Amino acid sequence: MPGSTPVRLASAVRSTSLLTVCLLLLLACVSLLSVLSGATEVAWSQVGHGLGLWLRGAPDADYTMVDRIVVDLRVPRMLLAIVVGAGLALVGALLQTTTRNDLSDPYLFGLSSGSAAGAVAVITLTGEVLGVWTLPLAAFVGGMASVVVVLLLLRRYRSHTPERMILAGLSVSFLFTALTYYFTFLGDQRAAQSVMFWTMGGLGSARWDNLFIPLTGLAVLSVFSWHRRHALDAMLSGDHTAHSLGIAPERLRVQAFVVCAFATACFVAVSGVIGFVGLMVPHLARALAGALHRHMLHIAMLIGALLLLLSDVVSRSVLAPQELPVGIVTASVGALFVMYTLLHQSDGA
Repeated sequence: MPGSTPVRLASAVRSTSLLTVCLLLLLACVSLLSVLSGATEVAWSQVGHGLGLWLRGAPDADYTMVDRIVVDLRVPRMLLAIVVGAGLALVGALLQTTTRNDLSDPYLFGLSSGSAAGAVAVITLTGEVLGVWTLPLAAFVGGMASVVVVLLLLRRYRSHTPERMILAGLSVSFLFTALTYYFTFLGDQRAAQSVMFWTMGGLGSARWDNLFIPLTGLAVLSVFSWHRRHALDAMLSGDHTAHSLGIAPERLRVQAFVVCAFATACFVAVSGVIGFVGLMVPHLARALAGALHRHMLHIAMLIGALLLLLSDVVSRSVLAPQELPVGIVTASVGALFVMYTLLHQSDGA
C-alpha cells in the first residue's frame, strides 16, 4: 500500500533511535566500570571526588594519589578506548563498503602493519630520540608509508578495482609484517617485551596531551563518512549502479582508502595494533541497523567503543595486577565471532 512505506520508515527510525539510546546508556555504564577497574582499587565516591577536583581546576595540592590515578590515568584511558574503538569500527565499515569485501579491515590493507613496523623500528634501532612523541610519530610515519606503497602499486592501473586494492594491500601487509619481525630480530631482549606489547595493542599510553591524535583521526573519518554517506549507499549495489547515479567508484575507493589510512595511523600511533574490531563490528552494526550508512555508521561507532572498553576491562582483570595486551582479547573475541558466523551460515545452507 502507498502509505505503508512512510510507516515502515518511521518505525525504522524509531527502532534505530531506541537502539542508539540503549547503546549510549550501556556505554556510560561500561565507561564507569573502566574507570573503576585496575590494579588499584577505586571507589565510586573517589571517582566523583577526583573528577570534581579536575572540573573545578583545583590546585595540585588538593589531589590525593587515588585522585591522580583517576584523572591522569583511568579517564584518559577510558576516552582512548572509546575513540579508538569507534574509529576502527568506522574504518572497517568504510573499507568493507568500498571494496565490497566482508573481510576488509585495517590489517588487510597493510595500514596497521605499516604503523607497527614504524614503531618497532624506533624501539629496536634508535630509541626514544624525540622523547614521548617518538613512538607516535614513528607509527604515524610507518602507517602513511604503507599507504604510499599501496597507491604506487595501483598507479599503473587506470581503474582501482576492489580486487586489485585488496591484493596490493595484502602484499604491503606481508611486507611490513616481515619488516616488523626483522626489526624485532635486530633488537635486544630488553626491547622484546615492548615490541610484543606494541604489536598486540594496549591503551596504557593514554594521556591528556596525546588524545588529540586519535581524536583527529576520528574527526576526519566522521566528516568524510557523513559527507559521502549517499555515495557509500550507492556502492552497496555495485559499480554499475554507482556510475548510473553519477558516482565514480574508483575515486571514492581511493578517497576512502586514504582517509582510513590516515585515521588508522592516528589510532595505532597511540594504542598500538588492535585487531578484529574493524572486521567484526560492521557486521554487528548492519545486523542491528541495516546496511544504509546514515544509521549503520553511528551504531558501528557505539558498538566499537563498547567492544574495546569491555576488552580493556578484561585485559586488566584476567591476570591482575599484570596487564594483558588488549589485542589478545579482541583477537579471541573476533576469532569466536568468525567461527560462529561460519557455523551459522553452514546451518542455514
